[in-house]
Amino acid sequence: MSTNNTKKKEHELDMLNGSLWDKIIIFAIPLALTGVLQQLFNAADVAVLGQFVGKNAIAAVGNNISLIGLLVNLFLGLSLGANVVIAQNIGANRLHVAHAAVSTAFIIALIVGFVIAAIGELLTEPVLEYMDVPADVWTMAETYLRVYLFGLPAIGLDNFESAIFRSRGDTKTPMIALIIASALNLVLNLIFVIEFDWSVAGVAAATVIANIVSAAILFRSLTHEGGIIHLDVKAMTFNKTLLKEIVRIGLPAGIQGMVFSLSNLIIQAAINNLGADAMAASAAAFTIEINVYCFMSAFGQAATTFVSQNYGAGNLPRCKRITWVTMLINGTFYIMVAATILIFAEPLLRFFNSDPNVIELGKLRLLYIVSPQLINVVMEIISGSLRGYGISLAPAVLTLIGVCAIRITWVYTVFANSPTYETLMLVYPVSWLVTTILLCIAYRFYMNNLKMVRMH
Repeated sequence: MSTNNTKKKEHELDMLNGSLWDKIIIFAIPLALTGVLQQLFNAADVAVLGQFVGKNAIAAVGNNISLIGLLVNLFLGLSLGANVVIAQNIGANRLHVAHAAVSTAFIIALIVGFVIAAIGELLTEPVLEYMDVPADVWTMAETYLRVYLFGLPAIGLDNFESAIFRSRGDTKTPMIALIIASALNLVLNLIFVIEFDWSVAGVAAATVIANIVSAAILFRSLTHEGGIIHLDVKAMTFNKTLLKEIVRIGLPAGIQGMVFSLSNLIIQAAINNLGADAMAASAAAFTIEINVYCFMSAFGQAATTFVSQNYGAGNLPRCKRITWVTMLINGTFYIMVAATILIFAEPLLRFFNSDPNVIELGKLRLLYIVSPQLINVVMEIISGSLRGYGISLAPAVLTLIGVCAIRITWVYTVFANSPTYETLMLVYPVSWLVTTILLCIAYRFYMNNLKMVRMH
């Protein structure tokens, strides 16, 4: 018992009192590194396939990135709803409610994981047909996706478990689990591809196994946790009121993430029409550029969790201060990470594929996507803060308008008139800018009417 209490003190952050900037960094950096490690799953897939199979294999994996993101973002959104509900109740010192929310979140993760996996398997062929996947890439793309879908229940469980730990300020435990899973993923990639010659099926199987291991480690930690987030499997309860609250906050957040991925599916279909080199370049560049987003997303989730606890405690001035402190820190980290990627763009891309044309297209994508992401810093923090207050629908709707509508319109108008890789990449900063402006207007409105929103 004393051991559990010690662990609780070591990992838990006091978000309600004291300075903010140091605690936000302590919370966000392990979370950002966890995101980077998650991307290493895909990076390991792309690198091993690029070196030992070929660029068509890279194209097959890259083709599925947006589709997989569409499914995973639903889990991320719902798990974020669980994070907010648990954190708000911790802040309000309603510990018995927070404990019930942990149990409810775990059950939701299992149900949603199996349902989405089944639906995904049924829709694999129609979706690949819609995306105009080239014939020489089709078989590998389908194989990778079908194998990957088997691991969705574990991915969903892993995301929910991580959200439960985050709700009390613990981002280190999920990071440790993912370090172990990432190492296992890399080893299995090499064994399955080089020794067994399983190609894309091998890297997908390695990712599935690694996700299962990560989810199992977190499950064991939750069942042995002695604090608020302890999970007692024999005494699990399903609270319908908490379910509604998790879904109310989490589903719009999931839709917001899915909107990004849906619009990216449309862009991926346009990239597919530009050939295998463009597909391979986008897959390699995405694997690099997503690391910038990992830091932005981590600080956005920090804003969500810190605001959630302080809003639950009724400290509105501290909530507003959290938004601006988090945005400043996030911007600083963005500059450091983005500068590193842009300076070393060519050697980073060469790690995945040595084809000169693939490298040039990859550098072009990094320039158009990494350079303007300071806009995304504002967008992530504003969205994260609003979700911390329990306001989740507005960011989702505005993202639907600012991201999805603009990207779809762009692909069928601007890109259709000038079907070049450069024209297609320009849609990203344009859509980010419009969405950020809309979110800033919404944030000002809700801050001016926050007490009224809370009463309802």
